[in-house]
Amino acid sequence: MGKAQHEFTQTALAIVRYHAPDFDAETMSVRASKNGTYLSITCTIRATSRAQLDALYQSLSSHPMIAVVL
Repeated sequence: MGKAQHEFTQTALAIVRYHAPDFDAETMSVRASKNGTYLSITCTIRATSRAQLDALYQSLSSHPMIAVVL
């Protein structure tokens, strides 16, 4: 994993952990696109409220390194 990819995954992880402190980073999956242009990161959390999910979504989607949040 290159420096930019590592920085991206660490940034996403920090945002997720901010909103879900009990998130286990070992469960995060990272996959490169076919041409290696994009990274897909999957994080599964146990949300405790709609407000928590909304705040997490807002933080991820407003970050300049993140293109799409699903």
